[in-house]
Amino acid sequence: MPGVFLSANPQELKGTDHSLLDDKMQKRRPKTFGMDVKAYLRSMIPHLESGMKPSKSKDLLSADEVKQWSESLEKLLANQTGQDIFGNFLKSEFSEENIEFWLACEDYKKTESDLLHCKAEKIYKAFVQSDAAKQINIDFHTRESTAKKIKAPTPTCFDEAQKIIYTLMEKDSYPRFLKSNIYLNLLNDLQANSLK
Repeated sequence: MPGVFLSANPQELKGTDHSLLDDKMQKRRPKTFGMDVKAYLRSMIPHLESGMKPSKSKDLLSADEVKQWSESLEKLLANQTGQDIFGNFLKSEFSEENIEFWLACEDYKKTESDLLHCKAEKIYKAFVQSDAAKQINIDFHTRESTAKKIKAPTPTCFDEAQKIIYTLMEKDSYPRFLKSNIYLNLLNDLQANSLK
């Protein structure tokens, strides 16, 4: 029979885990497996919507801390977990380049002077350049001004563009974040856990 190879020695087959019976069992398995996956996903939905990992991350946050995020974008971005959750929200809105650029600028300001040129080029090519993969929404004047500044980079050469993006997030995305399921579910979960 073409394509079928049988062993002449039956002893060789005894050690294998694979048999026709196993094949039939595997074909039946997906029904229960699928139900297990559905149950698992249902249990994970609140965590996925909140942008949090199920156990450890929530233990590190308090409801009061998360409430403070609603006071200002500055307080939200001052918290590492807040940055991550806001970043997840922006991804859901297809505008994660804003927080990525803002964070890159914050990191850039702390860069040693001998590395400024290299980092400035990377940030410019990734976010500011008119054909950048993650192009930020800034006006032509700011884009041109930033291009000139990175030729002789200083720690402040992205400040103008960063301020525009911060204002954009503050006026546009941040208010929606505070009304989103990601934020509200997280806050409600933490408040419920603090009552236990």
